[in-house]
Amino acid sequence: MNAPTDTAPLQAAASQGWNFDDEADQAEGQAGDAVSNEKRLKIQRENHKLEKRLCREVARAIGDYNMIEDGDKVMVCMSGGKDSYTLLDILMKLRARAPIKFDIVAVNLDQKQPGFPEHVLPEYLKSVGVDFHIENQDTYSVVKRVVPEGKTTCGLCSRLRRAILYKVADQLGCNKVALGHHRDDIVQTLMLNMFHGGIMKAMPPKLVSDDGKHVVIRPLAYVPEKDTERWAQYRDFPIIPCNLCGSQENLQRQMIGDMLREWDKKHPGRVNNMFRALQHVIPTHLADTKLYDFQNAKPTGVADENGDKAFDHDELPATPSLPGGVQVIQLG
Repeated sequence: MNAPTDTAPLQAAASQGWNFDDEADQAEGQAGDAVSNEKRLKIQRENHKLEKRLCREVARAIGDYNMIEDGDKVMVCMSGGKDSYTLLDILMKLRARAPIKFDIVAVNLDQKQPGFPEHVLPEYLKSVGVDFHIENQDTYSVVKRVVPEGKTTCGLCSRLRRAILYKVADQLGCNKVALGHHRDDIVQTLMLNMFHGGIMKAMPPKLVSDDGKHVVIRPLAYVPEKDTERWAQYRDFPIIPCNLCGSQENLQRQMIGDMLREWDKKHPGRVNNMFRALQHVIPTHLADTKLYDFQNAKPTGVADENGDKAFDHDELPATPSLPGGVQVIQLG
């Protein structure tokens, strides 16, 4: 798919690579007297490559899906986690080098969780010189009152948060709402919906919101979680954990995430292939009658490379990437 005209320069610039050296790179080069110069230079090079890769992948996603256009005002939702920090950081870098003009406003919803360090995000956002807004809404009390003890709070919490953030976007005049979901989040959602909902649905890189009034974008759609983790460590973001969820480690999403991380460790590239599958859908080879008219399918006499090859075996990698303990047995 060709990138739209007004974002193509942004994507092209990213693919060519920019000089992303900044004060943080210089500071790192001056630090660590106890570390050998060679090792220090190697760390610098790796972080420099990581920065270029993040900028390139975010710019590529923006171009592929026409996420940001000239004159946009983008609301970047800040949770205080590694992903939203990375999203804001990379968008600010791209904005400084982009051939188009767009504005950014960082927004955090302070949900009044007990012990929430409400000073952390304002101090950080002031230090990086970005426009920001802190919305104070006590959703914590609502969730604790409505959800029985021990039950998952994420569903209600996310619905309340979404409604408030849409309202804030209207108040601030933002026509795009940027979320920090990365590639692994998207694949996790696909698997959760397949395993537990019986539906093939993921998080789209770009979609109109459920209220029909906003465009939601996910510029980190091509970025693996391990890269946001590394970038957050390198930039030393002041991470704020989500205490509202408590110790709900057994949430289905966490379990799926652990499984995907294990798969990717044993079979590098598997998670990326799953994401790529979302971009290469062949409706005739699924089973949804709303996507393809199976009832009226008839011979046309015209060859079609996407036609059924009933007696052929699908070509798979020489070493199948399957979960540990799973065997492939060929019948017939």
